[in-house]
Amino acid sequence: MLYEMIAVVRVGRPHNTNEVKEIARTAGNLILAQGGVVRGITNWGPFLLTKPTKKNQMRHDSGHHFIMRFDASPAVQQLVRKTIAIDPRMIRCGVVKMGERLKDIVDVKGTVDWQRKRADLGSGYF
Repeated sequence: MLYEMIAVVRVGRPHNTNEVKEIARTAGNLILAQGGVVRGITNWGPFLLTKPTKKNQMRHDSGHHFIMRFDASPAVQQLVRKTIAIDPRMIRCGVVKMGERLKDIVDVKGTVDWQRKRADLGSGYF
């Protein structure tokens, strides 16, 4: 089955992508070790969150977003989600099933393109 994981990692001071890379690498290694396939990882960078969030006794106003698309069994998807969610550097993580039949997922790319346009996002993001 094809899954898409959307993860929000805390933004370090000064902003450093090493934490994001480590978390993405951990998730990717789990998927590969269990016989899954990572289709791609897209780094969207830091953004303001829609509302402030408290996690691990810290308040977060922004987070570094990345998306990973992968093929794996439901058990592997649960393992990845649970492992990533307990990392104290994570703010939020969500996994969405994009399809389970080949005809549904054959044309899905590994990366997720998103054009940053001020008119589309509203004034709250910039």
